[in-house]
Amino acid sequence: MPGAVASSERLEIRRRPAHEGLMPVIAALYHFTRFDDPAGLRGPLLDLCLKEGVKGSLLLASEGVNGTIAGPRDGIDTVLAHLRALPGCAGLEWKESHAGDMPFGRMKVKLKREIVTMGVPGVDPRASVGHYVAPQDWNALISTPDVAVIDTRNDYEVSLGTFRGAVDPGTRSFRDFPAWWEANRERFHNKRIAMFCTGGIRCEKSTNYLLSQGVSDVFHLKGGILKYLEDMPQADSLWQGECYVFDARVSVGHGLVPGANSSCGACRRPVTPEGRMHPDYEEGVCCPVCVNDYSETDRARFRERQRQMKLAEARGERHLGAGG
Repeated sequence: MPGAVASSERLEIRRRPAHEGLMPVIAALYHFTRFDDPAGLRGPLLDLCLKEGVKGSLLLASEGVNGTIAGPRDGIDTVLAHLRALPGCAGLEWKESHAGDMPFGRMKVKLKREIVTMGVPGVDPRASVGHYVAPQDWNALISTPDVAVIDTRNDYEVSLGTFRGAVDPGTRSFRDFPAWWEANRERFHNKRIAMFCTGGIRCEKSTNYLLSQGVSDVFHLKGGILKYLEDMPQADSLWQGECYVFDARVSVGHGLVPGANSSCGACRRPVTPEGRMHPDYEEGVCCPVCVNDYSETDRARFRERQRQMKLAEARGERHLGAGG
């Protein structure tokens, strides 16, 4: 039946260690398809997530669905089955990991113009994308002299880690990528282009965009950095640092083990252990990057939020201001 979880997947679930059932399952997903009425899909999807104890964030647009959710094993399975039953979503794939604590504070299902915002009319990954490269083949590709490796993520994500030798466009948002490419395309003349991002979704659009710009040899990492870190032994890895993720874990390393970074309570950018020792860092209030970006009124508000979060933590509760 379309949308149902395959019996082989159910068998794999039953074989998992018993203690994994106690940890929230995190599912990162996206799928490009045509939704004629995304607004009509929102209510039933949100209601189901709330019923199943699933939290996180899902985006719906006419071009498909994108997001990350977390919850109990059965709840995640039920929501994924619902998503796979939506029009054109039978082939939806996702990447799973686990966390010791629930990484989200609530469930949000939002309607958007794009499930990942590039802002270029006509970009359509359903029409064409670059060549997918499996994690086990990625090292050989990006080590080839005629291949230029481009990180399509935002600057604050790249700051935590990237592939050895990758080009950092220094973009503040994915919307900036097309302008960066136009300004830098001559740097990559006669080069094959290999691109990567966190889970693969940005590369679906960026490879389609480059193909439309006349670049013929375009490749991207299938499953993104998360799949590479899951599959590639650290001893053989060309990844350096940690990978930023959009939940309370902030970053993960090889094996998708949560990293040592935290998130600034004001600007939400990642803060390294060294950054937390900086004199411009104040927990929940500011970090060295945003220390001059907010007024004293803002900081007073952030301090009160942080105080309320600490009180909630002392009561064994989670304050919604903790993120997610």
